[in-house]
Amino acid sequence: MVEKNKGFQVFAHAVMIFISACSVAPFILLLSSSLTDDAALSVYGYSFFPPEFSTEAYSYLFTSSSAIVNAYGISAAVTICGTLCNLILTTLYAYPLSRKDLPGRNFFAFFLFFTMLFSGGLVPSYIMWTQTFHIRNSIFALLVPNLLMGAFNVIMMRTYFTANIPDAVIEAARIDGASEFRILAGIVIPMAAPILATLCLLVGLAYWNDWQNGLYYLTDNKLFSIQVLLQNIQRSLDALKQSAQAGGSVNVSTADLPSNSVRMAITVMGVLPIMIVYPFLQRFFVKGIAIGAVKG
Repeated sequence: MVEKNKGFQVFAHAVMIFISACSVAPFILLLSSSLTDDAALSVYGYSFFPPEFSTEAYSYLFTSSSAIVNAYGISAAVTICGTLCNLILTTLYAYPLSRKDLPGRNFFAFFLFFTMLFSGGLVPSYIMWTQTFHIRNSIFALLVPNLLMGAFNVIMMRTYFTANIPDAVIEAARIDGASEFRILAGIVIPMAAPILATLCLLVGLAYWNDWQNGLYYLTDNKLFSIQVLLQNIQRSLDALKQSAQAGGSVNVSTADLPSNSVRMAITVMGVLPIMIVYPFLQRFFVKGIAIGAVKG
């Protein structure tokens, strides 16, 4: 029996190592391609080992280093502020829904679920945000539309509260004279650390990777996030090469632009901060997803 268990453990570890390697391999290939000379990349294709090492793609990106630093700062500020606001609003909506004695509980739950089924559409949303709330070319354009609060996150947090916060604990706190905000801040939130960390990662990823809001609502390049800036750099590079080729006169500097390796470098710069942060939240993420998915 012991031998069978050992054999299964060896097999399970081998399978997990293989899956982990398959998960990491694309990023290694991405990083290697971004450090490959563009001409060699066109001839030899993508490889885990660069046939000709080059940092030309990153040099091209950092020709406007001040803009990149500013964009990273905008992305970091928007991600931190947006994630914090999202968690506060989600918690303040999910906690009352988890209490069975909330008046109108079914109505608020239906109102939340209804927003998952229907959307106003892009054009009405754009008109509302720009002409009613006037968020165009403001930092709120990156914070509010589509990201500030999500019904799925509220449902997941409500499920966690229902399944893991005993009613007896809440009643004991009420008997001791604690207010609802005191119960929420002193008892419920500390017990909800796994789901909060999970939503923190999910919402943070959504804010960090978002480029659509910047595309729709921003024209001021001082407010561009890193994703929007990198998208603009890529479009400018493609437009420059296409216009030069259409004109029939491609000078040396235009012909040598590292278009393929720049794409890889742009992706690396976009995902690297998230890959650095994720290991610190991984254990909370797995636990929060597992518990938050259980119906209470």
